[in-house]
Amino acid sequence: MIPQDLLKKVRRIELRTSRLVDDVLAGSYHSAFKGRGMEFEEVRQYQIGDDVRSIDWNVSARFGEPFVKLYREERELTVMLVVDVSASQHFGTHEQFKDELVAEICATLSVSAIRNNDKVGLICFTDRIETYIPPRKGSKHVLRVIRELLALKPEGRGTDLGEALEFLGKIQKKRSIVFLVSDMQDRNWQRQLQIANRRHDVVAVNIEDAAESTLPNVGLIRIEDPENGATRVIDSSSKRVRKAWKQLATERNIAVEQTLRRCKVDQIKIKTGEPFTGALRQFFRRREGRRTA
Repeated sequence: MIPQDLLKKVRRIELRTSRLVDDVLAGSYHSAFKGRGMEFEEVRQYQIGDDVRSIDWNVSARFGEPFVKLYREERELTVMLVVDVSASQHFGTHEQFKDELVAEICATLSVSAIRNNDKVGLICFTDRIETYIPPRKGSKHVLRVIRELLALKPEGRGTDLGEALEFLGKIQKKRSIVFLVSDMQDRNWQRQLQIANRRHDVVAVNIEDAAESTLPNVGLIRIEDPENGATRVIDSSSKRVRKAWKQLATERNIAVEQTLRRCKVDQIKIKTGEPFTGALRQFFRRREGRRTA
């Protein structure tokens, strides 16, 4: 029996993201991603402006005038959401935890996909694979994906991006669009990312909170690493401490960006407490521009 408060939360997110897709992202997702290929549809007489490379010379010779081949894009795609549900995701300083933001982003991507008749699948991971939902179509399936993201109680606390990407390779043989949704707080996952991006179209959705890069000046505070439980007291009023905190965050971000760049993987950066639709729309437009260039 699913708790009523969970059902209400699922429905609320589904309704909100549906409006976002209709009002803000309509058409952007469709334009950003190619289908599986081009399927022959028909031939027709050549018209001024047609690409001469599309002329069907056999038909043209038969009728004594030029005819061109017309193709249509095979639209059906598979979208895989590979989602980090480690302990570091349950953090936020702007009235929203990272895992709540992740649920809304994944819901928006899922609704965008099913509106285009695409399939959506889900892999949730920590330092192990927590759950897997095979790709399917339909609004009921999207509700299941959202419900799983909200209700899941992970067994692990750490982050193993490499294992998640290896699992993706085992269960998803067909080329897919893969949204890797995480705060990327892991090391040594470049090889697995390269392999995954050869088979799939991988997009990294990097979730951040402002306090992870800029430490607020609030005096003595106890901090805890959510993934290993280690704690320490630091003096946030110290300029030296705040500078060191920022430097560590900068180095971590540079390492992630270098990994993504080497693997030729696009990145979408999204922060808690900020509207994420603008970042998604900008990414879709960038992809569409690259596609039509």
